[in-house]
Amino acid sequence: MTTTRRSVVALASLCALGSALSVSSLHAQQFPTSPPAPAPLKPASLPAFQEATLENGVKLVLVENHQNPVIAFRLTMPAGGIYDPADRAGMSTGLASLLTKGAGARSAEEIASAIESAGGSLTAFSDDDFLSVSGSVLSNSAPLAFELLGDVVARPTLSEEEVELARTQALSGLQLELADPAALAGRFFAKGLYGEHPYGRAATPTSVRAITREGLRAFHAARVKPQGAVLVVAGDITMASLKTLTARSFTGWTGAPAPAPALVAPPTRTAAEIVLVHRPGSVQSNLLVGNLALGPVDPMRFPATVANRVLGGSSDARLFMVLREQKSWTYGAYSGLSRPRGIGTFQANAEVRTEVTDSALVEMLAQLRAISATPIPVTELQPAKNALAGGFPLRIETSQQLAEQVAVMNLYGLPADYLQTYRTRIEAVTPAQAQQAAARVVQPDKALIVVVGDGTKLYDKLAAVAPVRIVSVEGDPMTKADLTPRALGLALDFSKVAARRDSFVVMVQGNALGSSVYSVEQSGSGWVLREATNIMNGMVDQRTTLETDASLTPTSLVQSASMQGQALNTNITFDKGRASGSAMTPSQTGPTTVAVDAVLPPGTIDSDALQFALPLFRWQDEASFTVNIFNAGKNAVTPTTLMVVGSESVTVPAGTFDTWKIEQKGSENTTMFYVTKDAAHRLVKIAPVGQPIEVVLAK
Repeated sequence: MTTTRRSVVALASLCALGSALSVSSLHAQQFPTSPPAPAPLKPASLPAFQEATLENGVKLVLVENHQNPVIAFRLTMPAGGIYDPADRAGMSTGLASLLTKGAGARSAEEIASAIESAGGSLTAFSDDDFLSVSGSVLSNSAPLAFELLGDVVARPTLSEEEVELARTQALSGLQLELADPAALAGRFFAKGLYGEHPYGRAATPTSVRAITREGLRAFHAARVKPQGAVLVVAGDITMASLKTLTARSFTGWTGAPAPAPALVAPPTRTAAEIVLVHRPGSVQSNLLVGNLALGPVDPMRFPATVANRVLGGSSDARLFMVLREQKSWTYGAYSGLSRPRGIGTFQANAEVRTEVTDSALVEMLAQLRAISATPIPVTELQPAKNALAGGFPLRIETSQQLAEQVAVMNLYGLPADYLQTYRTRIEAVTPAQAQQAAARVVQPDKALIVVVGDGTKLYDKLAAVAPVRIVSVEGDPMTKADLTPRALGLALDFSKVAARRDSFVVMVQGNALGSSVYSVEQSGSGWVLREATNIMNGMVDQRTTLETDASLTPTSLVQSASMQGQALNTNITFDKGRASGSAMTPSQTGPTTVAVDAVLPPGTIDSDALQFALPLFRWQDEASFTVNIFNAGKNAVTPTTLMVVGSESVTVPAGTFDTWKIEQKGSENTTMFYVTKDAAHRLVKIAPVGQPIEVVLAK
């Protein structure tokens, strides 16, 4: 059959007419302009929580679920940091780090191999209140998992070798923490709010060094006991099997923990106060503002949680939107509520540029006053409630998450239906309740304000906001006068000054990726110090020439460098106690030029001369020296402390040396230097704390 041309035209006309009618019909329809209302929230549906108590006193809580062949567990005991001896803060954390490093008949390596071969994990950790052992495993390996759990809590080896290794790791971690401005802010914030209450304590190098194997054993014997312990298990196991396995694994583990010491009440704060932690040379400031707030079961916690979500609980909250999006003062600003077993805290935080520190603080305080004094509009409140309620299922998604949440619920005495009713209770918060909670929880006019930054640039501006108390990063009280470097006599043995040339290898994550050559030669009555460093075939290339007089007082500094393609040049002249010129530093957006104009007190040396000066100090056990160091890139003179913190045998390409371990503190970053104990005091290793780089003597 053939189709005539006329029929083809007719068919095309009909199709066109149909399309036109369809388009017309679409335009005539009324599409909704807003999404449909959400369905009413329902309580979370969770398996029934089964409970039992073993003969030795361990409380078992099981959330049975056979959908996946996995179990997760968390055993928690009242053996956290609040039980540490006052002079040995860090004891609980140290013990937790050692529980899986040898227990029963297994070594640390054998424990790790056993749990990994079963497709699982096992870890121990400590917080202020509790010491916990947590893990997960395929359910067919449950016998092995509980055998290991019983060994690590009841029969840890705590070998001398592992104790010393843990001590070394803890001290290294502390060095990194004390070099981190955010961590420093947290330390001073806790101490300022809690005072002599154990929540205000933090480990120090001195307290960690005081922890012994015998002390750890005594702490374990006194605190790690079954009575008062809670074991939460979630996943593919029955209560009958759980009771059988745990009774067997906990054989011989009996008793109750020693009575808890009486706790000192935190101080009462009646007015806002700024604690300025002077960190010389910082180009940014860390702000931490807050106060004591709520206990774990306070009925205000749900409305306070909603109010906090509006204020600073996310990147669409007020603090973030104002301080970052509107003002461009920070990469982020947030707030939060802590939840220890005792009274917790409210805190707001941000990291800002030095020059806008006071402005950012004033704005942050204004936002805190607004949330605590003004009702929250429904347009902000409802999205906050939706976000909290909608995100909650993600917090109990896995067996491990569920075990952790059930453990918290039991340990903090939360209601039995806490998890099931969390979303409905969040949704039920009214604007009046949220505002009432904010007024109680957020107290800007009684807040502790911790600012970590360069006090020389911050003090006067901050003093206009609230009374300021200055401390060093070590916590030592300072005055405003202390912010200005004073003349310091150099305690150097200039009889040791001599021309020399040292070659170093630059190690990055244990790999030799560069070299550095440092030389000193006499020039007239002074010295010329030269440095040449090349890393990763020119990715970093630097040449420095520093001229000084006979006492190491700088007279001229010329430095040229290339770092990841950025050309950097520094030219500084020194005359009559003043440095002038320009210095270039790298940044993500390109080289930054710093105009240098600084007064140098007598006894100041350039940062590039420190390597030359180290062998000239009179080093001995516990020796400590303070020297003013000029850093051209920061246009600042910083009093820097060099302190012997121990001794160590160091092996480098040039040989093995018995060295003094010297910590440099006071600059923005902490560095460890290792100089030989012999009369030459030769520098053999430089190790910046927290950096994957070391510079070691080659010859």
